[in-house]
Amino acid sequence: MKWFFDALPRPLDPVRSIKLKLGILLVVSGAAAICYFWYKIGWLPIKTSAVAIGLALLTSQILAHGMTSPLREMTAAARAMARGDYTRRVRATSRDEVGDLAHAFNQMSADLAAADRQRRELIANVSHELRTPISALQGLLENLVDGVAAPEPGTLRTALAQTERLGRLVTELLDLSRIDAGVAPLNRTSFFVGDFLTEVVGEADVRAAGRAVTFRSVVDSTEPIGYGDRERLHQVFANLLDNAVRHSPPGGTVTVSAREGSDGLVLEVADEGPGIPVEERARVFERFTRGDRAPTRDGGTGLGLAIAHWVAELHGGTIAVVDTRAGCCIRLTLPSLERSPT
Repeated sequence: MKWFFDALPRPLDPVRSIKLKLGILLVVSGAAAICYFWYKIGWLPIKTSAVAIGLALLTSQILAHGMTSPLREMTAAARAMARGDYTRRVRATSRDEVGDLAHAFNQMSADLAAADRQRRELIANVSHELRTPISALQGLLENLVDGVAAPEPGTLRTALAQTERLGRLVTELLDLSRIDAGVAPLNRTSFFVGDFLTEVVGEADVRAAGRAVTFRSVVDSTEPIGYGDRERLHQVFANLLDNAVRHSPPGGTVTVSAREGSDGLVLEVADEGPGIPVEERARVFERFTRGDRAPTRDGGTGLGLAIAHWVAELHGGTIAVVDTRAGCCIRLTLPSLERSPT
């Protein structure tokens, strides 16, 4: 039946007002009814018919004003959004299609406002994150050029650390651009979890040289097998272990564990640091959120956990901060091979 109505002509499209369209509709409908009445009965009350059509036209204009008001408000709000003003909203009190459209328009306005706010925050945060290592490098190089500082191993290590921080930030920003673009291919393979954890813990131990932190790996005796993109998961654990090292006290222990759970493979990274307050545990996976326990001088970019959350979702898994008696424990759950998304 839909194809029949879609094929019908639309003679009222040139009319620029819905109220006028409704009036024309009533007049034409009333005239058709009167013509049929005259054809069958042979008697046409001209004055009464004219008055009835006039009253119908006036009533339609009064009632249509409230019907079309949300459309006029949406037009004004859309023009305001084109100028960058996302605060305008449409009063949506009707329960018809126009009311549904008004609700959808308000939701779209809120989403656009949030996206614009996130864009501004992203630019501000990226500028701040880039300025810090660049300023440090600039000051260090100026001291070397002026002869104030000598190119000693310690000075060069400082320059290298700032360069690595810049490289890490650029890499994470590229990952975020892939998230926003929806380009996130995964190369899923099966791998032995024990060997995987040994590899990532060994690399983290090298990066943590001089921090007096001990690593401990605990793998279920069943030797679980993981299924996923090993490179992406390696990136997740590199971020989690770096965070754990930065927040561990001198002489602390970072524990990495793996076991088979009812929902799939369960991987955890736990440290003995100050932990994350309960009210901030959901926000730590947002971009550029460090939380109270992470000082800005520690070299973190505030993007690692956001990327970890993205990778977990790509695999159809979850990541969250779990309760523990001391320190912080982040749990990554990955579906097994049978339940993994294709």
